[in-house]
Amino acid sequence: MTGILEMTVGADISLTDYLKKYFGFNTFKGSQEPIIRNVFAGNDTFVLMPTGGGKSLCYQLPALILPGTAIIISPLIALMKNQVDAMRNFSLEDGIAHFLNSSLTKAAIQQVKADVLNNRTKLLYVAPESLTKQENIDFLQKVNISFYAIDEAHCISEWGHDFRPEYRRIRPIINKIGPSPLIALTATATPKVQHDIQKNLNMLKANIFKSSFNRPNLYYEVRSKTNATKEIIRFVRNNTGKSGIIYCLSRKKVEELAETLKINGIKALPYHAGMDSATRSETQDNFLMEDVDIIVATIAFGMGIDKPDVRFVIHYDIPKSLEGYYQETGRAGRDGGEGKCITFYSYKDIQKLEKFMERKPIAEQEIGRQLLLETVSYAESSICRRKQLLYYFGEEYLEENCEACDNCLHPKTQIEGKDYLVKMLQTILFVKEIFKAEHISIILAGKASSDIKAYKHHKLEIFGWGNEKDVKFWGAVIRQAMVTKLIEKDIETYGLLKITQKGHEYIKNPVSFMLTEDHEYTGIDEDDQSGGGGKTGVVDEELFNILKDLRRKISKQVNLPPFVIFQDPSLEDMAIQYPVSLDEMQNITGVGVGKAQRYGKEFIDIIKKYVEENEIIRAQDMVVKSVINKSGLKVYIIQSIDRKMLLDDIANAKNLEMNNLLKEIESIVQSGTKINIDYYINQVLDEDHQSDIFEYFREEAKDESIDAAFDELGKDEYTEEDIRLMRIKFISEMGN
Repeated sequence: MTGILEMTVGADISLTDYLKKYFGFNTFKGSQEPIIRNVFAGNDTFVLMPTGGGKSLCYQLPALILPGTAIIISPLIALMKNQVDAMRNFSLEDGIAHFLNSSLTKAAIQQVKADVLNNRTKLLYVAPESLTKQENIDFLQKVNISFYAIDEAHCISEWGHDFRPEYRRIRPIINKIGPSPLIALTATATPKVQHDIQKNLNMLKANIFKSSFNRPNLYYEVRSKTNATKEIIRFVRNNTGKSGIIYCLSRKKVEELAETLKINGIKALPYHAGMDSATRSETQDNFLMEDVDIIVATIAFGMGIDKPDVRFVIHYDIPKSLEGYYQETGRAGRDGGEGKCITFYSYKDIQKLEKFMERKPIAEQEIGRQLLLETVSYAESSICRRKQLLYYFGEEYLEENCEACDNCLHPKTQIEGKDYLVKMLQTILFVKEIFKAEHISIILAGKASSDIKAYKHHKLEIFGWGNEKDVKFWGAVIRQAMVTKLIEKDIETYGLLKITQKGHEYIKNPVSFMLTEDHEYTGIDEDDQSGGGGKTGVVDEELFNILKDLRRKISKQVNLPPFVIFQDPSLEDMAIQYPVSLDEMQNITGVGVGKAQRYGKEFIDIIKKYVEENEIIRAQDMVVKSVINKSGLKVYIIQSIDRKMLLDDIANAKNLEMNNLLKEIESIVQSGTKINIDYYINQVLDEDHQSDIFEYFREEAKDESIDAAFDELGKDEYTEEDIRLMRIKFISEMGN
């Protein structure tokens, strides 16, 4: 190819000249130059470099200079397309870089192969799935391959955060095609994962180039997952115009959160693997071109995204592993500028992930649980987050205070931990260094779990000798001992605690050791909150009583029971949130658009007056609009009722118990939506019985209680379902 110097491996060249010529840079970053020279020398090369460190250039530059075509094995089609487009921008010929994957037409594949065989292509990107196809193996055997580059190499390891079984087949396929030097690259690998990658690729003798994983410009913070959506909106509004990524674990939450951001005036789009490729590409382009500020995404988004000025990465759900967390947060501040990493944490999220893992094979479950334990440790720990992250990746951070994480900026009180530390180290020795952290913590705390009993450790003389503290405390002691290298986790038998030489010396000569107790996070997953509003403070009893008086007054005016106007939980939420507009009123528990418009104004007026007279500074100092509840189930129920579909058939269609279907319908009408189920009620109750229940709720009921209705109407004559159906009819007709 014209303009590309055909050179022999090991020739003495000025790499800086080529760097300037092809990429426009005057100097290399970090260890790029020695890595590239190692590739030129024909050696296998293992590169561990954090996001933003310039991994891609380590194979792109030698690929341009060396004779032949470099085969770049990459996991994502979007990632390949980005890199190919970037390489073509550095050359006059589009053929300089191609990708070969399932997205291409037959004609496009033929063009790619022609360019490669005619020596026009210096970089050929291939998905591991494509690499295993016999037709591609046959084709690549004809190609002069300069070297193989395996990008995102952590995908090889079962202990990595993004394990892909097809990656473990790469070495045998390379052997079939024909051996050439290997360069494996990853932005995240623990010592365990690093060893696994090298072993699987048969490159244990590779030269290893490991850059520091410290990203000093990144700020790390973990927050309790209480009212996370409101917190996110507040944060984004305080960072108007800045680019950010918000990660969620489920596609459903991605869609919901993106919609909530949009109706609150924030330029946001969802991104997940369930979307078609054209929509995903368009979303990615909109983000890169700054037509949108925020991407709400699953982990499908971000790998290889070359956007240097992402100013914050928020995790609505904590990731399944610290490696995933590190890589995702690493997409912030790649230009060295501001990068805030905010994570919302609730232990309920961990329990959900554990439940999800139960469907997997036992071996995968064990790996997954170990990775989750590391994530829990990170989230709940009160020691420097940077120190703990770097320790996880086998790097020691020597600074006492990083001044860029929540734990360092707002440190918790420390206690003298010398005696606790010695007890913990001696316990590990007592059980012969063949147990994990959780097991040691349980022995110390004296909890006779099934595992403890299975090993008869509840009969040990040391059992419970630290029972003045709980299991969580001892877990914190173990973590801080690991960070200070008194103990370590064995790589091959992942998770077993071993005492280091430094630890043995500490047992003999213990010195002062200050411990920090873990955080107590009491976050509530918003998905578990009825009504979705969430409470952010204590009920203002004075305002609550004023609102009850107003409700009573309106109920007499319209001749309806007070609970039809607003139920008590709604009034309580008003006495916490102080809504002073219809938009804010719609964000109150149990208040939909209809209720807000029908009864909201008088309540808003009285709240506004109360706030002004008492000079109340509202915690809710901004409008957070809620997405009208249009979940698929509720829409289906409303549409089915409109078509006069029997409730039994609706329940069967959605695999619901009738009790749960009625709960959904009750939620719909209580939020202010009017529905008509007369067609169904007429089949199960005669007119007299309907009239009796309706009149009870209209004239006698003090609240919506079913038990009170039974006491008045008689349990022998009516079922609970009869009363609930009529209560739905009553609230829908009279209240909405």
